[in-house]
Amino acid sequence: MKVRQDDRTISVAVTIAIAVNADGRREVLGMDIGRSEAEPFWTDFLRKLNRRGLKGVKLVISDAHEGIKSAVSKVFCATWQRCRVHFMRTILAYAGKNARRVVAAFIGTAFAQNDVASARAQWRQVADQLRPKVPKLAALLDEAESDVLAYMTFPKEHRAKIHSTNPIERLNGEIKRRTDVVGIFPNEAAITRLIGAILMEQNDEWAVQRARYMTLESVAPSGDDPLSCLPSVTAA
Repeated sequence: MKVRQDDRTISVAVTIAIAVNADGRREVLGMDIGRSEAEPFWTDFLRKLNRRGLKGVKLVISDAHEGIKSAVSKVFCATWQRCRVHFMRTILAYAGKNARRVVAAFIGTAFAQNDVASARAQWRQVADQLRPKVPKLAALLDEAESDVLAYMTFPKEHRAKIHSTNPIERLNGEIKRRTDVVGIFPNEAAITRLIGAILMEQNDEWAVQRARYMTLESVAPSGDDPLSCLPSVTAA
């Protein structure tokens, strides 16, 4: 989004982290503002969450931003899940307009498998089938296999909720709707005040919902090092 700084208008990125805690409920972990989404920014952002008490992280889901995979490994020693939806958009751009539907169906057969071993075997088979005609696409599949299929190593009942960044997209849409009205922010503090208020509203709504995002029974097996609830952050 746009913000004024030193008599200039610049673009900044607002990064938001949400999670599912040991009670199976979603909560907002924090936000940060930066000019770049390179590895130093991600590392600093994740370390701030760590210092505030975030522990027991099992999986971090995001788009393939530069350096985030390395930052996740460095700070949390957790698995990184590359957003499946964003990956498919990237991969289909290499398939050509006429072949996109077929390629999507081929790759979808890997996602339909019941376990990670079967999914990886099917993924490699699809890559090998595409390699003679679309070698660049096959190479992308080879490179992304472990990251796109990381969610398959988690309980089956969680997979629909952890294979992509879709769970945060509704929140992002609401933030965009309310920040578009402002247009250009006078300073970063104004961004923090508005988005911070939105995030606190959303966090409160999730906290009182009757239905949990994930059931306690399904979360318990992964709870040997539970995700800590962070102290709330008051918008500036």
